[in-house]
Amino acid sequence: MISEKMTKALNAQIQLEGQASFLYLSMASWCDKEGLEGCTKFMHRQSGEEREHMLKIFEYLSDVDGHALTPAIKAVPHEFDSVQDMFQQVYKHEQKVTASINKLMDIAVKENDYNTHNFLQWYIMEQREEENLMRSLLDKIKLIGKGPMTLYYIDKEVEKINAAELAAEAAAGEA
Repeated sequence: MISEKMTKALNAQIQLEGQASFLYLSMASWCDKEGLEGCTKFMHRQSGEEREHMLKIFEYLSDVDGHALTPAIKAVPHEFDSVQDMFQQVYKHEQKVTASINKLMDIAVKENDYNTHNFLQWYIMEQREEENLMRSLLDKIKLIGKGPMTLYYIDKEVEKINAAELAAEAAAGEA
């Protein structure tokens, strides 16, 4: 049995993950409008991952006799100043998700909720990977710099990273 406090906190996380999925979907649409094919594919994949994260919590709550709530999703931005600004927003959002996961872990520890503690371990590792990926992308974007050709190079770099991530996911699925 899961506590009411943990159920409420996990439902808040469901909302945050759903919000991220829609934010990244909006970013994918903006990238498509800007002709950034590599960034579009990357953001679509990120949106799907966030939806999976949301559903994983949804299913966990069912497994532990909790009640998962379908989240209301707040409106997300549809325009971005630049691709650089967009990726900076993604990084900040991932940091927000990490902080939220850490708060969930604090609740699990205080309540001696070892099942949820165990469940959250995956999210902790996932967030470390997500923040590292976004930080790496921002570093590459900074190296590319600013100028008329930078969007092309940024898009190609993001496309390479997305292809590598997809290959790693496929390899993990085969193992």
